[in-house]
Amino acid sequence: MASGTDVVVVEHATVAENNACCKNKGPGYGSPLQAMAGPREKLLYVTCIYTGTGKENPDYLATVDVDPNSPTYSKVIHRLPMPHIGDELHHSGWNACSSCYGDPSAARRYLVLPSLVSGRIYAVDTLKDPRAPALYKVVEPADIIQKTGLAYPHTAHCLASGDILVSCLGDKKGKAEGNGFLLLDSEFNVKGRWEKPGHSPLFGYDFWYQPRHKTMISSSWGAPSAFTKGFNLQDVSDGLYGRHLHVYSWPDGELQQTLDLGSTGLLPLEIRFLHDPSKDTGFVGCALTSNMVRFFKTAEGTWNHEVAISVKPLKVQNWILPEMPGLITDFLISLNDRFLYFANWLHGDIRQYNIEDPQNPKLTGQVWVGGQIRQGSSVLAEAEDGKTYQINVPEIQGKQLRGGPQMIQLSLDGKRLYATNSLFSTWDRQFYPELVEKGAHMLQIDVDTEKGGLAINPNFLVDFGAEPEGPSLAHEMRYPGGDCTSDIWI
Repeated sequence: MASGTDVVVVEHATVAENNACCKNKGPGYGSPLQAMAGPREKLLYVTCIYTGTGKENPDYLATVDVDPNSPTYSKVIHRLPMPHIGDELHHSGWNACSSCYGDPSAARRYLVLPSLVSGRIYAVDTLKDPRAPALYKVVEPADIIQKTGLAYPHTAHCLASGDILVSCLGDKKGKAEGNGFLLLDSEFNVKGRWEKPGHSPLFGYDFWYQPRHKTMISSSWGAPSAFTKGFNLQDVSDGLYGRHLHVYSWPDGELQQTLDLGSTGLLPLEIRFLHDPSKDTGFVGCALTSNMVRFFKTAEGTWNHEVAISVKPLKVQNWILPEMPGLITDFLISLNDRFLYFANWLHGDIRQYNIEDPQNPKLTGQVWVGGQIRQGSSVLAEAEDGKTYQINVPEIQGKQLRGGPQMIQLSLDGKRLYATNSLFSTWDRQFYPELVEKGAHMLQIDVDTEKGGLAINPNFLVDFGAEPEGPSLAHEMRYPGGDCTSDIWI
């Protein structure tokens, strides 16, 4: 039996913890439970993309008003265009988060925006005017390549040291063999690679560290030379996509173990440890096989894995394959480690699971907000009795929802789940061409944190099809004060 897999659920922070959160030494909060007692979000920063849409506009960072008491609620109130065209902004992170809580000199000031296609990394100042952030610095790809050989930057996490760690998915030619981890200092100067020479992963994507267990684990998407052209099943057979987790010593950067997830773990993308830093358990969403895989430390001190949740593929008609995977793209864990949420981009549903027992997740909520089998599409799903069906997806404010749910973000108190629907411009065009033509959108899902349950908030819709420069693709979301997918506790 794995050690450390028990989860102690505490619904509310104690009075002492509430007081402690108001006397923080550095950025963020002293514990995940203190974060749950933090203030309600009022702003969301969203990466918005024109790259790959046919529009010759720069990508931009949108500021969305999510304060229900504001006259501009559910509206984009500011847009910060990047100085270049063709970046493909994707994921984002902070220069400092709760891992720097013990450092009074640190401040959560700069939002770090890696550009997946161009290789640039932007630092955006959000502190001077949170409603209208400003560009602070650009890390040019030529500098990164010259000093490290790395390209295609993806995930950024702050470190307690003040440095910033960025996973990179390949070299300048798009070969996965050239991937690794870029280390930037607090002023966004390139320091070099984080991992030790010869300890680069087979493929790169996301990562999460758990310092009390002296471990960092990374996941694997695929070779940029493959995924930037669109998804081709033959590329999977040809070994251009990943199925491994890579276990590193922390903070030393030695690759200690590689976990082969096999045929049940193809394309492992987002990866998260439980937020409680004492826990040695986490999950990774495997997109193509649509499994949530749990990883954990064994009694011998090594790491193992097992499938925790499976989304069955649907038998379908009028699609590119006879069976359609859910395609789990993004997932997250509530700050009290009680609920896990994930999005099925192709099927079109968002799910909530109770993971108080991480070995036995229980489905507690599900909501349909798009997908390939929605009513009105040409794709039909087949039931076990052979009859065909489609899903009724509700309109919001008289508008039909497009695409499928992709990136998700949870409020600190766990009561509101935000969702956008763009994955990557090339894949958007391939699977949901209407997203490229009409733009993405953002939804808010109300969460029942007591018994479990999900419901669409009919009063909230951000339509990125109505942007001044034309429809754009909305991807990852961040709050100015941090969230459950950016902050790590030590």
